[in-house]
Amino acid sequence: MKGRSIILDHIGDIEVAAYLVDGKLDDLLIDDIDAPRPGAIFRGICDRPIKGQGGMMLRLPDGETAFLRAGKGLRPGQPLLIQVTGYSEGGKAIPVTDRVLFKSRYAIVTPGKPGLNISRQITDEDTRDNILAIAHEVFDSEHGLILRSSCEGADEAEIAEDIVAMLSLADAVLDDAEGTTPEALTEGDGPHTIAWREWSSVANVVTDTGSFETHGVLDQLAALEGALVPLGEGTMYVEPTRALVAVDVNTGNDTSPAAALKANLAAARALPRALRLRGLAGQVSVDFVSMSKAHRKQLEQSLRAAFKNDPIETSLVGWTPMGLFELQRKRERAPFPKQLFANL
Repeated sequence: MKGRSIILDHIGDIEVAAYLVDGKLDDLLIDDIDAPRPGAIFRGICDRPIKGQGGMMLRLPDGETAFLRAGKGLRPGQPLLIQVTGYSEGGKAIPVTDRVLFKSRYAIVTPGKPGLNISRQITDEDTRDNILAIAHEVFDSEHGLILRSSCEGADEAEIAEDIVAMLSLADAVLDDAEGTTPEALTEGDGPHTIAWREWSSVANVVTDTGSFETHGVLDQLAALEGALVPLGEGTMYVEPTRALVAVDVNTGNDTSPAAALKANLAAARALPRALRLRGLAGQVSVDFVSMSKAHRKQLEQSLRAAFKNDPIETSLVGWTPMGLFELQRKRERAPFPKQLFANL
């Protein structure tokens, strides 16, 4: 299957979305019904400051807790509007931010940050002027507005409707920010909504029931249950532990310096996809095949290029004294749920 396709389906009651490039699984979204979705907005109640970290623990509904990294000036008992930024790890507090955003397919409303901005990816000046004119007609608010790259070529009425809907949602949520008890104000977006918002401008969308099976997605998911990632120029094993994600790169029978560099470059290109599909994040330690230090710069360039277009924020930390390469990856997705696909 040539081209780019989005496959929207359900496995049982779980919403799932797959992004295929020429038939190969490139990205995967799976709803986690046991945790608040990233993007969900709460009225949290400040509970206690975390000394030494400058953060604040907050109470959420149903006895859950959240952690706000920047808690300066907050006091226990104070209500605060917060948004979930990722998934918690091993029963830890849910990570949140107080910089709440309201995202749709075409627009992002930014409370507390006034101004009207348009994506730099839209370079044609006439197109930019037309899109800004649409916004000026319907957006009159103290909030800020960012017009996304997906506005280019989109229907003008749809852009206007999107802006109005996000503005109305922002106003409604902000009006409900005060209170003495924690409360969920929005649920956050599920995989299907995110796929429409982030992927659909460059892909064909399939919504037929059972499309994960008919389009070969289920077969590709089976490979994610194991740690092995074939490279063609060697192998890579990606294994999550409690403390970190361990990645081991190996060559085949050829142990020459050229083979080592080939395998390492192939691993660098494959690593973002391997982490993305498995929902792995946090500290990532990569044990590349031993090679000369002269080749390290070339490998680092390949890593930077590979992660440049990855949707998950990843920092390339660098080499350790033991020769491992470390990365720090934001925990925006839940780990791949092997148990969900075990009986398929």
